[in-house]
Amino acid sequence: MASSILLSGILALFFTAALASDPSPLQDFCVADTNSQVNICSHTRIHNIHNCTCNIHILKCLNMERRCEKTISIYIVTYSNGLHDPKMVDANDFSSSGLQIAGNTSNPAGSKVTPMTAAQIPGLNSLGISLVRIDYAPWGINPPHTHSRATEILTVLEGSLEVGFVTSNPQNRLITKVQQKGDVFVFPIGLIHYQRNFGNGSAVAIAGLSSQNPGVVTIANAVFGSKPHISSEILVKAFQVDNNVINYIQSKF
Repeated sequence: MASSILLSGILALFFTAALASDPSPLQDFCVADTNSQVNICSHTRIHNIHNCTCNIHILKCLNMERRCEKTISIYIVTYSNGLHDPKMVDANDFSSSGLQIAGNTSNPAGSKVTPMTAAQIPGLNSLGISLVRIDYAPWGINPPHTHSRATEILTVLEGSLEVGFVTSNPQNRLITKVQQKGDVFVFPIGLIHYQRNFGNGSAVAIAGLSSQNPGVVTIANAVFGSKPHISSEILVKAFQVDNNVINYIQSKF
């Protein structure tokens, strides 16, 4: 009996570890089809990504519960409906340009993010990595936001930045530091984080993200600019302010 329980425990740990990891690639790359957009489950998360040209590990999507459940490993290959055949991809599918161009920071936040994700480089699809350039006007900010699917590692190319993230409840600790040119800082996946230009000149940073489609939720936009608006009664209680304050902030978004 004891040996059966031990065996069951070992098997449970084994399958838990297996389900927590992404499947190994079945071929060299999985180039996105930029002309077709289909909602599929890719690896261990739900993504709105393009059809691709290679084998995809299929998961069972439970959209009503907004989660994915692992099913038996099923692998498919499809080259129909205008999808690229892997033999037809070329260097253009794995390259892009424009990161040498400064972003336009003439906006209320005073920053501009220029992404290089699977939407800009189809060959990034399924590779779990992407890149962004961030430009900051003097004292401009990249407002508090989260990436639900990626950890971020940022390095300062020009200027200096105040960077920080907030830990989860109940501590809600602010981890912050001023970074100079050449310094590197990491923002853990899913945590609210921000950057602020800590100087009178322009600043530039490059950040890598651990997803080809990291996603971004800007906190102020999501809370005060949702469509339709979150009820002001809810926000009044959440932020413990007057209803007029909520209406005023919502009018900004």
